[in-house]
Amino acid sequence: MSAVLDHPAGHHDHAHDHPHGWRRWVYATNHKDIGTLYLWFSFIMLLSGGVLALTIRAELMRPGLQYVQPEFFNQLTTMHGLIMVFGAIMPAFVGFANWQIPMMVGASDMAFARMNNFSFWLLPPAALLLVGSFFVPGGATAAGWTLYAPLSVQMGIGMDMTIFAVHILGASSIMGSINIITTILNMRAPGMTLMKMPMFVWTWLITAYLLIAVMPVLAGAITMLLTDRHFGTSFFNAAGGGDPVMYQHIFWFFGHPEVYIMILPAFGIVSEIIPTFSRKRLFGYSSMVYATSSIAILSFIVWAHHMFTTGMPVTGQLFFMYATMLIAVPTGVKIFNWVATMWRGSMTFETPMLFAIGFIFVFTMGGLTGIILSVAPLDIQLHDTYYVVAHFHYVLVAGSLFALFAGTYYWIPKWTGHMYDESLGKFHFWASLITFNITFFPMHFLGLAGMPRRYADYPMQFADFNMVASIGAFGFGLSQLIFLYAVLKCIRGGRKATPEVWENAQGLEWTLPSPAPFHSFETPPTVK
Repeated sequence: MSAVLDHPAGHHDHAHDHPHGWRRWVYATNHKDIGTLYLWFSFIMLLSGGVLALTIRAELMRPGLQYVQPEFFNQLTTMHGLIMVFGAIMPAFVGFANWQIPMMVGASDMAFARMNNFSFWLLPPAALLLVGSFFVPGGATAAGWTLYAPLSVQMGIGMDMTIFAVHILGASSIMGSINIITTILNMRAPGMTLMKMPMFVWTWLITAYLLIAVMPVLAGAITMLLTDRHFGTSFFNAAGGGDPVMYQHIFWFFGHPEVYIMILPAFGIVSEIIPTFSRKRLFGYSSMVYATSSIAILSFIVWAHHMFTTGMPVTGQLFFMYATMLIAVPTGVKIFNWVATMWRGSMTFETPMLFAIGFIFVFTMGGLTGIILSVAPLDIQLHDTYYVVAHFHYVLVAGSLFALFAGTYYWIPKWTGHMYDESLGKFHFWASLITFNITFFPMHFLGLAGMPRRYADYPMQFADFNMVASIGAFGFGLSQLIFLYAVLKCIRGGRKATPEVWENAQGLEWTLPSPAPFHSFETPPTVK
């Protein structure tokens, strides 16, 4: 009763409504603040995972053992993979979703504001568990980011920390997805039908459904691993009637849709940027929506292409080979649509556009090596070689990460009210694109020559390409400090972003140096 008397009707305690200082962040329920938390968290994890990658590349710079022991080398590869996938790429896209989706659908905020806060604050303890596993007896798990049984059944306490961390990260992803789906389906502005939503919203809607479908599968796999480790079950122990290959089936049933979870929001970002800087509407909007949906559905029936070397029957190999090749069709549709959007557009090449075009170029290369790896007889030769490493870094670094950079430069004027430094952005782009290719292109040759992945040492014949890759890797790592500097400089101030910055003829977002050019699909301007 006293609480009612303290606050008569119409007199709210506004200091309580809008907490300041650290409370603003710890108790954040505003979608923009939570989006910002996600983005900073993911960048810190990107740098952490990057340090592990550079340690790997330092060790591989020349043959022989230089800096780390093989066991620790394998801990580095495991933690680099887990941190980048679950700590950097996925939270970064969720940060974009939090910032942009309510604004794009005309909602006041996300549907469940407190759950949104909770789904973020699950991440730091999970990250501490992951990184902390280096400092326990036995160290972090050396079973690879896929945590393959039976090796993962025999690891030390670091493995348990990793399992716990992945469980927490999965719970966070599921809650974030529920929030995103509810926001998109229930809170759109009047008149915004599903087929009028921006592409970024569509890609996240589909991604959120994928997350809800596959995260429990991963949780099931690592829970069975946990009971094998501590409770005497034999899910993956052949001596007790279990099957280590069953772990792979369960893991990759999660793992393959997961790689599309990491690329579909990137497709959405690129689909927002290309039309703006081409001064044209997106070519084939509805085909983009259907292509994205097709990719999501097909992603569930291709998991065993990661398992061609497990002694699968030839019939199984054929099915997974053809199903995998089928995914190239909707992906090709998307690339065609982006190129067709740019075709005869009045293109300008500001930083977001450079990263978006860089994305199309390098992602396409990664996609083509993916088609090569889908061919079962070729994959049997290339499996677990550096060819595979090159393939997935082309789609995950030059794919997901480049799209994240593009989106950051594109929307940061909206987020901060300041323009970023264009020359810094361009410098970041060219430094990243060139050093990325110096790092990962030679790995195709290493893989074709037979160099296996996850080894700390190698024969002399692989020395030259490894030296090139390592030099490129350090260049790529340092290039990301340019990005950090550009972002901090933009947040602290700089040229004010005026309202006109985001307006042009098609209602597209971002800058126009001059009035929107006339296009054949517009109605001609009336002559006065």
